Amino acid sequence: MLVPIFRFFSIFPLPFLHAMGTVLGWLVYLSSPSYRRRMRDNLAQAGYSRHLSAAIAEAGKSIVELPFIWCAKPERVSRHASDENWAIVQTELDAGRGIVFLTPHLGCFEIVAQEIALRTELMVMYRPPKKEALKPLIEGARARDNLLLAPANMSGVRMLAKCLKKGKPIGLLPDQVPQEGEGVWATFFGRDAYTMTLPAKLAQLGDATIIVTYAERLPGGKGYVIRFVPFDGTLDGSAAEQAQTINHAMERLIARSPSQYFWSYNRYKVPAGIDAPTPAPTAGEQA
Repeated sequence: MLVPIFRFFSIFPLPFLHAMGTVLGWLVYLSSPSYRRRMRDNLAQAGYSRHLSAAIAEAGKSIVELPFIWCAKPERVSRHASDENWAIVQTELDAGRGIVFLTPHLGCFEIVAQEIALRTELMVMYRPPKKEALKPLIEGARARDNLLLAPANMSGVRMLAKCLKKGKPIGLLPDQVPQEGEGVWATFFGRDAYTMTLPAKLAQLGDATIIVTYAERLPGGKGYVIRFVPFDGTLDGSAAEQAQTINHAMERLIARSPSQYFWSYNRYKVPAGIDAPTPAPTAGEQA
Protein backbone atom coordinates (compact mmCIF):
# COMPACT_ATOMS: atom_id res chain seq x y z
CA MET A 1 0.00 0.00 0.00
CA LEU A 2 2.84 2.40 0.71
CA VAL A 3 4.03 2.66 -2.89
CA PRO A 4 0.62 3.81 -4.28
CA ILE A 5 0.21 6.24 -1.37
CA PHE A 6 3.63 7.78 -1.96
CA ARG A 7 2.99 8.00 -5.70
CA PHE A 8 -0.30 9.76 -5.03
CA PHE A 9 1.31 12.38 -2.79
CA SER A 10 4.17 12.86 -5.27
CA ILE A 11 1.80 14.64 -7.66
CA PHE A 12 1.30 17.55 -5.27
CA PRO A 13 3.50 20.66 -5.62
CA LEU A 14 6.46 20.97 -3.28
CA PRO A 15 5.16 24.15 -1.50
CA PHE A 16 2.00 22.25 -0.53
CA LEU A 17 4.01 19.26 0.74
CA HIS A 18 6.29 21.48 2.81
CA ALA A 19 3.27 23.26 4.30
CA MET A 20 1.85 19.87 5.25
CA GLY A 21 5.23 18.95 6.67
CA THR A 22 5.25 21.95 8.96
CA VAL A 23 1.91 20.87 10.41
CA LEU A 24 3.10 17.27 10.78
CA GLY A 25 6.30 18.40 12.50
CA TRP A 26 4.35 20.23 15.17
CA LEU A 27 1.82 17.42 15.60
CA VAL A 28 4.59 14.87 16.23
CA TYR A 29 6.47 17.23 18.52
CA LEU A 30 3.41 17.99 20.66
CA SER A 31 2.16 14.40 20.81
CA SER A 32 5.40 12.51 21.59
CA PRO A 33 7.20 13.27 24.86
CA SER A 34 10.24 11.15 23.94
CA TYR A 35 10.58 12.81 20.52
CA ARG A 36 10.16 16.23 22.10
CA ARG A 37 12.75 15.54 24.78
CA ARG A 38 15.37 14.19 22.37
CA MET A 39 15.00 17.11 19.97
CA ARG A 40 15.25 19.69 22.74
CA ASP A 41 18.20 17.92 24.39
CA ASN A 42 20.16 17.55 21.16
CA LEU A 43 19.58 21.17 20.18
CA ALA A 44 20.66 22.33 23.64
CA GLN A 45 23.76 20.11 23.50
CA ALA A 46 24.81 21.76 20.26
CA GLY A 47 23.95 25.28 21.45
CA TYR A 48 21.11 25.74 18.95
CA SER A 49 18.06 25.86 21.24
CA ARG A 50 16.98 29.15 19.63
CA HIS A 51 16.30 27.21 16.42
CA LEU A 52 13.77 24.86 18.05
CA SER A 53 10.63 26.17 16.31
CA ALA A 54 12.24 26.13 12.89
CA ALA A 55 13.74 22.67 13.53
CA ILE A 56 10.30 21.27 14.40
CA ALA A 57 8.91 22.47 11.06
CA GLU A 58 11.94 21.32 9.07
CA ALA A 59 11.75 17.83 10.59
CA GLY A 60 8.17 17.53 9.38
CA LYS A 61 9.12 18.75 5.91
CA SER A 62 11.84 16.09 5.71
CA ILE A 63 9.15 13.39 5.98
CA VAL A 64 6.39 14.82 3.80
CA GLU A 65 8.78 15.70 0.96
CA LEU A 66 9.81 12.04 0.56
CA PRO A 67 6.98 11.10 -1.85
CA PHE A 68 8.15 13.91 -4.14
CA ILE A 69 11.84 13.02 -3.86
CA TRP A 70 11.35 9.27 -4.20
CA CYS A 71 8.41 8.92 -6.57
CA ALA A 72 8.23 11.98 -8.81
CA LYS A 73 9.98 11.76 -12.16
CA PRO A 74 13.71 12.57 -11.81
CA GLU A 75 13.50 15.45 -14.28
CA ARG A 76 10.69 17.04 -12.25
CA VAL A 77 12.66 16.68 -9.01
CA SER A 78 15.77 18.09 -10.67
CA ARG A 79 13.91 21.25 -11.74
CA HIS A 80 13.61 22.08 -8.04
CA ALA A 81 17.34 21.72 -7.36
CA SER A 82 20.35 23.88 -8.08
CA ASP A 83 23.94 23.39 -7.04
CA GLU A 84 26.76 25.42 -5.55
CA ASN A 85 30.43 24.65 -6.19
CA TRP A 86 29.93 21.69 -8.53
CA ALA A 87 33.24 22.76 -10.11
CA ILE A 88 35.20 21.23 -7.22
CA VAL A 89 33.50 17.90 -7.95
CA GLN A 90 34.07 18.13 -11.68
CA THR A 91 37.78 18.80 -11.14
CA GLU A 92 38.15 15.51 -9.28
CA LEU A 93 36.08 13.61 -11.83
CA ASP A 94 38.16 15.01 -14.70
CA ALA A 95 41.32 13.91 -12.89
CA GLY A 96 39.96 10.37 -12.55
CA ARG A 97 40.21 10.57 -8.78
CA GLY A 98 37.80 8.78 -6.45
CA ILE A 99 35.50 10.93 -4.32
CA VAL A 100 33.95 10.18 -0.93
CA PHE A 101 30.83 12.33 -0.56
CA LEU A 102 29.93 12.78 3.11
CA THR A 103 26.33 13.86 3.63
CA PRO A 104 25.02 14.17 7.20
CA HIS A 105 21.33 14.15 8.16
CA LEU A 106 21.11 17.79 7.12
CA GLY A 107 18.49 19.32 4.87
CA CYS A 108 17.08 17.05 2.18
CA PHE A 109 19.87 14.49 2.21
CA GLU A 110 17.80 12.10 0.05
CA ILE A 111 18.02 14.39 -2.97
CA VAL A 112 21.81 14.76 -2.89
CA ALA A 113 22.66 11.30 -4.23
CA GLN A 114 19.98 11.53 -6.91
CA GLU A 115 21.27 14.82 -8.22
CA ILE A 116 24.90 13.66 -8.24
CA ALA A 117 23.82 10.53 -10.12
CA LEU A 118 22.36 12.69 -12.89
CA ARG A 119 25.93 13.73 -13.70
CA THR A 120 28.05 10.71 -12.82
CA GLU A 121 27.74 7.16 -11.56
CA LEU A 122 27.54 7.03 -7.78
CA MET A 123 27.54 4.15 -5.32
CA VAL A 124 26.02 4.68 -1.87
CA MET A 125 25.95 2.47 1.20
CA TYR A 126 22.46 1.25 1.98
CA ARG A 127 21.10 -0.31 5.17
CA PRO A 128 17.67 -1.93 4.63
CA PRO A 129 14.85 -0.51 6.77
CA LYS A 130 13.75 -2.48 9.83
CA LYS A 131 10.17 -2.51 8.57
CA GLU A 132 9.92 -4.93 5.64
CA ALA A 133 7.02 -2.98 4.11
CA LEU A 134 9.33 -0.03 3.49
CA LYS A 135 11.96 -2.05 1.63
CA PRO A 136 10.46 -2.04 -1.90
CA LEU A 137 9.58 1.63 -1.61
CA ILE A 138 13.03 2.78 -0.48
CA GLU A 139 15.05 0.47 -2.71
CA GLY A 140 12.95 1.38 -5.72
CA ALA A 141 13.42 5.07 -4.99
CA ARG A 142 17.16 4.91 -4.42
CA ALA A 143 18.27 2.40 -7.04
CA ARG A 144 17.91 4.59 -10.10
CA ASP A 145 20.01 5.05 -13.23
CA ASN A 146 23.63 5.73 -12.27
CA LEU A 147 22.78 5.30 -8.56
CA LEU A 148 24.09 1.98 -7.23
CA LEU A 149 23.45 0.50 -3.78
CA ALA A 150 26.07 -1.26 -1.67
CA PRO A 151 24.80 -3.27 1.33
CA ALA A 152 25.94 -2.20 4.79
CA ASN A 153 28.20 -5.22 5.32
CA MET A 154 31.69 -6.38 4.36
CA SER A 155 30.54 -7.22 0.84
CA GLY A 156 29.29 -3.66 0.46
CA VAL A 157 32.53 -2.23 1.85
CA ARG A 158 34.49 -4.17 -0.78
CA MET A 159 32.15 -2.83 -3.47
CA LEU A 160 32.76 0.74 -2.29
CA ALA A 161 36.53 0.22 -2.17
CA LYS A 162 36.59 -1.15 -5.72
CA CYS A 163 34.53 1.79 -6.89
CA LEU A 164 37.02 4.28 -5.43
CA LYS A 165 40.00 2.45 -6.89
CA LYS A 166 38.40 2.82 -10.30
CA GLY A 167 38.27 6.58 -9.75
CA LYS A 168 34.51 6.71 -9.19
CA PRO A 169 32.59 8.44 -6.39
CA ILE A 170 30.78 6.93 -3.42
CA GLY A 171 28.43 8.41 -0.81
CA LEU A 172 28.14 7.85 2.95
CA LEU A 173 26.13 9.22 5.89
CA PRO A 174 28.95 9.89 8.38
CA ASP A 175 26.70 10.73 11.33
CA GLN A 176 24.80 7.44 11.25
CA VAL A 177 25.45 5.39 14.40
CA PRO A 178 27.49 2.34 13.35
CA GLN A 179 27.20 -1.18 14.70
CA GLU A 180 29.59 -2.93 17.07
CA GLY A 181 33.14 -2.99 15.76
CA GLU A 182 32.47 -0.38 13.08
CA GLY A 183 33.14 2.78 15.06
CA VAL A 184 34.98 4.60 17.82
CA TRP A 185 33.95 7.16 20.42
CA ALA A 186 34.47 10.77 19.31
CA THR A 187 32.81 13.97 20.44
CA PHE A 188 29.96 15.45 18.44
CA PHE A 189 28.94 18.90 19.66
CA GLY A 190 30.82 18.28 22.89
CA ARG A 191 29.32 14.88 23.76
CA ASP A 192 30.69 11.41 23.08
CA ALA A 193 29.04 9.79 20.06
CA TYR A 194 29.86 6.39 18.58
CA THR A 195 31.22 7.38 15.18
CA MET A 196 31.93 5.28 12.10
CA THR A 197 35.54 4.83 10.98
CA LEU A 198 34.64 3.71 7.46
CA PRO A 199 34.78 7.11 5.68
CA ALA A 200 38.42 7.72 6.60
CA LYS A 201 39.43 4.11 5.87
CA LEU A 202 37.86 4.17 2.43
CA ALA A 203 39.26 7.60 1.56
CA GLN A 204 42.77 6.47 2.44
CA LEU A 205 42.43 3.06 0.80
CA GLY A 206 41.22 4.56 -2.46
CA ASP A 207 43.47 7.65 -2.30
CA ALA A 208 40.24 9.58 -2.69
CA THR A 209 39.14 13.15 -2.12
CA ILE A 210 36.53 13.85 0.55
CA ILE A 211 33.82 16.38 -0.29
CA VAL A 212 31.10 17.25 2.23
CA THR A 213 27.70 18.11 0.85
CA TYR A 214 24.10 18.77 1.79
CA ALA A 215 20.89 20.05 0.20
CA GLU A 216 19.56 23.15 1.89
CA ARG A 217 15.78 23.35 1.85
CA LEU A 218 14.64 26.76 0.55
CA PRO A 219 11.72 28.56 2.26
CA GLY A 220 8.23 28.41 0.83
CA GLY A 221 8.83 25.13 -0.97
CA LYS A 222 10.99 26.86 -3.56
CA GLY A 223 13.32 23.88 -3.85
CA TYR A 224 16.84 23.01 -2.77
CA VAL A 225 20.40 24.21 -3.14
CA ILE A 226 22.90 21.36 -3.09
CA ARG A 227 26.10 22.72 -1.63
CA PHE A 228 29.49 21.06 -2.17
CA VAL A 229 32.13 22.02 0.38
CA PRO A 230 35.83 21.06 0.36
CA PHE A 231 36.89 18.91 3.30
CA ASP A 232 39.41 21.01 5.21
CA GLY A 233 40.66 18.38 7.66
CA THR A 234 43.56 15.95 7.45
CA LEU A 235 43.14 12.26 8.16
CA ASP A 236 46.27 11.78 10.21
CA GLY A 237 46.62 9.87 13.46
CA SER A 238 44.52 7.10 14.94
CA ALA A 239 41.07 5.97 13.90
CA ALA A 240 39.62 7.97 16.81
CA GLU A 241 41.46 11.12 15.70
CA GLN A 242 40.25 10.65 12.13
CA ALA A 243 36.67 10.18 13.30
CA GLN A 244 36.98 13.32 15.41
CA THR A 245 38.20 15.29 12.40
CA ILE A 246 35.19 14.19 10.38
CA ASN A 247 32.80 15.00 13.24
CA HIS A 248 34.23 18.52 13.42
CA ALA A 249 33.69 18.89 9.66
CA MET A 250 30.07 17.82 10.11
CA GLU A 251 29.61 20.34 12.93
CA ARG A 252 30.85 23.14 10.70
CA LEU A 253 28.50 22.04 7.93
CA ILE A 254 25.51 21.88 10.27
CA ALA A 255 26.34 25.40 11.49
CA ARG A 256 25.47 26.66 8.00
CA SER A 257 21.81 25.65 8.45
CA PRO A 258 21.29 24.39 12.01
CA SER A 259 17.48 24.30 11.89
CA GLN A 260 17.61 21.71 9.10
CA TYR A 261 19.62 19.08 10.94
CA PHE A 262 17.66 15.98 11.99
CA TRP A 263 17.89 16.72 15.72
CA SER A 264 15.43 14.00 16.69
CA TYR A 265 17.89 11.34 15.51
CA ASN A 266 19.32 9.35 18.43
CA ARG A 267 22.92 10.28 17.61
CA TYR A 268 24.21 9.54 21.11
CA LYS A 269 22.83 6.05 21.58
CA VAL A 270 25.13 3.25 22.73
CA PRO A 271 24.96 0.37 20.20
CA ALA A 272 24.40 -3.18 21.41
CA GLY A 273 27.65 -4.80 22.51
CA ILE A 274 29.49 -1.50 22.97
CA ASP A 275 30.60 -0.20 26.36
CA ALA A 276 29.52 3.34 27.10
CA PRO A 277 32.38 5.84 27.03
CA THR A 278 34.16 6.47 30.31
CA PRO A 279 33.50 10.04 31.50
CA ALA A 280 36.58 12.25 31.71
CA PRO A 281 37.74 12.78 35.32
CA THR A 282 36.91 16.11 36.91
CA ALA A 283 39.61 18.45 38.13
CA GLY A 284 39.01 17.27 41.70
CA GLU A 285 39.35 13.60 40.73
CA GLN A 286 42.59 14.28 38.86
CA ALA A 287 44.03 15.99 41.94
